[in-house]
Parts: sequence; C-alpha cells; structure tokens
Amino acid sequence: MASSDIRLTVFTPTYNRRDTLPKGYGALLRQTNKEFVWLIIDDGSTDDTASLVREWQGRDNGFEIRYCYKENGGLHTGYNKAIELMDTELCVCIDSDDYMPDNAVELILGFWEKRGSDEYAGIIALDCYENGEVIGGRLPEVDSLYMIELETKYKRRGDTKMVLRTELLKQVAPQHSYPGEKNFNPIYMLLKVGDNYPFLILNENLCFVEYQPGGMSNNIFRQYVNSPNSFAALRLQNMRLKRTTFSYKMRQHIHYVSSCILAGRRSIFKDSANRLMTFAALLPGVLLYFYIKHKIK
Repeated sequence: MASSDIRLTVFTPTYNRRDTLPKGYGALLRQTNKEFVWLIIDDGSTDDTASLVREWQGRDNGFEIRYCYKENGGLHTGYNKAIELMDTELCVCIDSDDYMPDNAVELILGFWEKRGSDEYAGIIALDCYENGEVIGGRLPEVDSLYMIELETKYKRRGDTKMVLRTELLKQVAPQHSYPGEKNFNPIYMLLKVGDNYPFLILNENLCFVEYQPGGMSNNIFRQYVNSPNSFAALRLQNMRLKRTTFSYKMRQHIHYVSSCILAGRRSIFKDSANRLMTFAALLPGVLLYFYIKHKIK
C-alpha cells in the first residue's frame, strides 16, 4: 500500500531501551491491520538501538519502519521530532516499554472510519496492565468529552491512550525546552489540543503498559526539582484551561508557586493567570516546596 494511503503513525520515542523495544515490535508484527507506519525517535541512545532497528527495517514486516536519531533532550523533544516528521492523518504514541494488543490498529482505524471527523481531536481509549487490568477504570459511557473533563467532571485518574489528529499537534508544536531540563511532560501539547476539541470515547484497550524504574511516571519529586521551569509552564497553562473547577485551578496555583521557588523565579505574580489565587496559594505552595525537598533527600 502506498504511504499516502496510510492514515496512522505509531510513534515511539526511545532512550536506551534496546531490551524492551522487541516486545513492541513483536506486537506490531501481530497486528490484524498493518495499515500504519512505525516511527521510532531515538533520543540519543548509547545502547546500539540503531543497529537493532536497521535489522528490523531489512525484513518484510508488512508495515514501514522509519527511524530518526537525535541528540538527547527528553521525552518532549522526541514528541517534537515525531510531530515534525509525521505525515499521516492520525498518530498514537506507544512508549518504548509498552506494546499494543493485536487488534489495536484495527480498532483505531475502524472506529475513526465510523465516527471520526474534523469536529474531534481524536480518540481517548484505555491503557491496561499486562494482566489485563484497566488502569484507572473504564471511561465514562459518553460519546465524547473534552480531555480535562476526565479529571474535573468525571473524577477519573489513571493513564489513557490518546489517538490524535496529526494536523492539530502540528499547530501547537514544538513544545518549548528550558536549558538543562528534560522532564517537560508532552501532555502540555495534548492539553492545548484538547482544550479546543473534544475526543471520541473508545472503551477498548489500545496499549499494555509496563512501568520502568527510570520512566517518566516514576521519581516525580526529582522531576519537580530537575525541571522546575517546565512544570511552572505546565501549571501556567493549566490555570487557563476551560471547563475546570476552582479546586483544580487552586491546585495548579499551589504547584506553580512551588515550581517557581524551585526554579528561583522572581516573576511569580507577573506571569500568573490569576494573581489573587496565586497570593492565596503562597503558603501552601511554600509548604509543598519544603515537602518536595524533603522527599528527595
């Protein structure tokens, strides 16, 4: 099939995960629908990931494998490069230590063919542990919702798998980088897209998740300390999101204050979306700062 006919890119940012990538590759080989491109963004690996991928590229896989090596910069820079290179209508990120169920691509393309349109940002579906347990429970039984509503309206916590229209990501990319900070969560871009477009709901598993000890979901307190400007930028954006609640906004202000202290920023009030709320968040923000410093000792 000509690449112009392919509607989905599965992209995988990776850093020194030569040992876990084969599980994801094997899952893609088993897909019941192989009308996709696999784009691997190598974020400066030193474990010879490149030779492994070159070996795969030389095989008859039934789908195209694209590989891009870049200087190490963190997960969000991997997203930036993937968004720059992708040329399909839809995209989905499958982390280098995760893998798709055998029918995931078929589910995505079939569901989008029936329900998808320019009115939607894409699809929100389920992530599962390897034992089949749904992370965070099933999604609300609605046709569509805005991304932030999962937390603010439906009180759902836990990972989801998001399939997005690539053109919408291109409109908000690239995500800014702060010198020396590599833990700027790419959810920053997803929330930008999701603030203006709803997502269709698909209560099906699209990804089996295996958390790694060095993964971004772990060591969150160290990430707060190592990338304070990045977290401050995320909190600033979250303050301005539509369809949130007072308690949600206050949490963002508290975290914003602690991130500013960690970063040594003097412009706490100048940059704030609501200076009164930031003032009210000063004391709890200071307490959070000391709590974070205590946790990383």
